Amino acid sequence: MMKRRQFLKNSGTAGAVIGSGWAGSPLLSLFRSEKIMNSQKQEMRRKALYELLGDLPPRNRKISGKKVSQQEQPGYILEKLTLDLNGIEPVPAYFVRPKKLNGRVPVILYNHAHGGDYKLGKDELLRGREALQKPPYAELLTSIGCCALCLDTWVFGERSTRTEMDTFKEMLWKGQVLWGMMVYDSIRGIDYLLSRPEADFRRIGTLGLSMGSTMAWWVAALDTRVKVCVDICCLTDFDALISSKGLAGHGIYYYVPKLLKYFTTSQINALIAPRAHLSLAGTLDKLTPPEGLDRVDTELTRIYREAGRPEAWKLFRYDVGHQETPEMRKEIVRFLQMYL
Repeated sequence: MMKRRQFLKNSGTAGAVIGSGWAGSPLLSLFRSEKIMNSQKQEMRRKALYELLGDLPPRNRKISGKKVSQQEQPGYILEKLTLDLNGIEPVPAYFVRPKKLNGRVPVILYNHAHGGDYKLGKDELLRGREALQKPPYAELLTSIGCCALCLDTWVFGERSTRTEMDTFKEMLWKGQVLWGMMVYDSIRGIDYLLSRPEADFRRIGTLGLSMGSTMAWWVAALDTRVKVCVDICCLTDFDALISSKGLAGHGIYYYVPKLLKYFTTSQINALIAPRAHLSLAGTLDKLTPPEGLDRVDTELTRIYREAGRPEAWKLFRYDVGHQETPEMRKEIVRFLQMYL
């Protein structure tokens, strides 16, 4: 029998999404009602999106972190952490901070990519990857005065003890969604970030490439504490992906049951507005069909204009495939410095 949904108040983290559970709540149909005010409707959409992510751990469960080690790197301090975010398995993570800090500073949730490299995980923050420019983001972000956290998400890095497919299938049997569990950890990662003495809660950003890009815009849509979202090469319109026969290009982690009954890509990203959002795409990237980018850009341009912040939404396209370019990197730095 379906459990009754209980939207748990998240004490001390105003603006974060609340609620848990599998799709099926009357909320999923209610949020479409034209009788609901726009501000109420946006919050109901946010909660409805969260509900689609399966049976998640309580949003307000106590979390904790343990410092495993600390190293001095050229330009920054690296902490290796073990976090208790979900109560199911430990979450290894890296936290990097500038060597010299003057009060509280902006903090970034950095989301690593997929790329079939299950062993890399959070090490992408420190080492980069072929599709990314140099220097790695640990060095770049700390050089502009930011701290950053990167988690090993489910089935990656030190958590790559089981395959993506096996994990997805077992979770589905249990009423869970792999993407939902990934998103949950990321939101709780922001909770951890805000426990840090270095963190300025008014200046939180999230960014990533590929799977990390998708994580960036999902987390920003669900958690209003995020003030800046930067997604690199994965703002994918779902309908355009279906039309282009590109579903195989995304791993099984990407697929959320019933999602298309209630949301388009544009509708998820609309939940970020009017907060700052930079998207960077390759016109030759098969994971982001051009007609889909047109659709999302048209819709978000309208939404940000109506919200009175047309400058806060930017989509830049480059004649490349699934990769970050030097020009993209310059835009990212400029955008972070402008809005954080």
